[in-house]
Amino acid sequence: MRIGLLTEGGYPYVGGEGGVWCDRLVRGLDRHEFDVYAFSNGQAQEDAGWVELPPQVARVRTAPLWAAEEDGAVHGRRARRRFTEHYGELAAALCTAAEPGAAEKPGAAEADRFANALRGLAELARDEGGLVAALRSEQAVRALEHACRAPGARRTAREARVPDLLTVAGQLERALRPLSLDWYEEDGLGAVDLCHAASGGVAALPGLLARHFFGVPLLVTEYGVRLRTHYLTRPDASPAARTLLAAFHGLLTAETYRTASYLVPGNAHARRWQERCGADRAKLRTIYPGLDAAPFARVGEDGPGDRETREEREKRGKRERADPHTLVWIGRVEPAKDLVSLLHAFAEVRAAEPGTRLRIVGRTSAPEGEAYLGHCRALAAQLFPDEADGPHAVGRNPVSFEELGGPGAETTADVHAGATVTVLSSVVEGFPAGLIEAMFCGRATVSTDVGAVVEVIGGTGLVVPPRNPRALAEACVSLLRDPERRARLGAAARARALELFSVEQNVAAFHGLYLETVARTPVRRPVLDGAGDMQPFAAPAEAHVPGHWTEPTPRAVPTWAVETPEPVTETVR
Repeated sequence: MRIGLLTEGGYPYVGGEGGVWCDRLVRGLDRHEFDVYAFSNGQAQEDAGWVELPPQVARVRTAPLWAAEEDGAVHGRRARRRFTEHYGELAAALCTAAEPGAAEKPGAAEADRFANALRGLAELARDEGGLVAALRSEQAVRALEHACRAPGARRTAREARVPDLLTVAGQLERALRPLSLDWYEEDGLGAVDLCHAASGGVAALPGLLARHFFGVPLLVTEYGVRLRTHYLTRPDASPAARTLLAAFHGLLTAETYRTASYLVPGNAHARRWQERCGADRAKLRTIYPGLDAAPFARVGEDGPGDRETREEREKRGKRERADPHTLVWIGRVEPAKDLVSLLHAFAEVRAAEPGTRLRIVGRTSAPEGEAYLGHCRALAAQLFPDEADGPHAVGRNPVSFEELGGPGAETTADVHAGATVTVLSSVVEGFPAGLIEAMFCGRATVSTDVGAVVEVIGGTGLVVPPRNPRALAEACVSLLRDPERRARLGAAARARALELFSVEQNVAAFHGLYLETVARTPVRRPVLDGAGDMQPFAAPAEAHVPGHWTEPTPRAVPTWAVETPEPVTETVR
């Protein structure tokens, strides 16, 4: 099978969002052939290069979303008229669509209007060579202004002023850049058997066009619902600009959900959001992200150091057993992780269990994260003065801030090996991959009830309300004082993680869904025999798999299959 993998800011770029699971999927399905169509999100990402690609990746085509490549297309009067008509229809659909959060959902009229306008712009771009200049033109801004002033437009749309119109037109130009690409040819996306979009939004737009032009089935995976992200961003924009942009992304999401053969949420939290955004429940197939359990096998199965010699343990610098009085937090340091509540909770833990220590191991990725880390360090120094055994000894703080990969924390498995309880204190969380790593290590966990945490834990850990330091502290103390309970929960957590969240289950689930999607799709390129009749099963799925069976070989044909039978006639009297 030949699969067109569509990504935005991810695979095959180094460090791209969602690139890890895409790489594991491609490597796991080595009997299929992949064509990767990727959007980059910045010059730094392009300069970093690609990850090492496996041999089953036959072709990679990329395009920047952060900068528009001039296509050199010059439109005549007729093409400009077509552009104004289709762009005006698209703008009218945005101005009449229901506002975000309203009880009224986009009706069929607005959805059809948007879809027809999008297809019309795509056909125009294919006929004329691109729409880069047209989408940036004054003509586009005037068409948007006309739609906002037309009868039937929403109140917030009618309030749009010139700066708002320019902002919206600029964002629409960026979102519609995929229309001007040369990917939609017979030897491009028209040659694949299936398009798999690694996320919703703009990444799925080439899949919509491949479906329109060639009938290629579309599969969309959303581990985080893009429409939800758009609703939560651009708080500094005016109400009119926010409403129009939210309407565009809402209508694009609705069209994606309507066109896709299957939608793949990564958890029940994302699934609920998809249903709320209009997804058909019959199309939903939940497939959990796959994580590699191998790096955590030693900690989870044998315990730290069980199969190592004393020399190896000393060389690796690990503890022989997990410290029964150590809590650990691992993740990206940012305000959403609510380390402040964790530190206040740890103050109550120390009051109940004086010998307990807390290791905060993570990294920061933005100036906001650095500032938050500094605030947490200052709070820890205030809450926990350095301890010393005597007046002439140097004390240390019971809270340590460490960087993942630094001294004493070479890998995530090493961190879990030196602790007995893993804590998650977030107030906002999607799919908690760090929690699954702790489960692979067989560690008991204490988590806040956010995102997909309860779904992941499934009764194998303790869950408390977010922003509740006292409840967090009580849960930690109960596990610190009950080693038998910790062992039971840790073993159950590891068994659950291996069953539901391994790479193997993820690859197997997608493999089955690929086959089901193609099996339900009509033949797009029928093979005809000499008489002009369609040959059923003439292009089997393994035709794209390299091997000797793709080479034509003479076969013995029985005589009854080649001889023309005498027609049976009936004499009419």
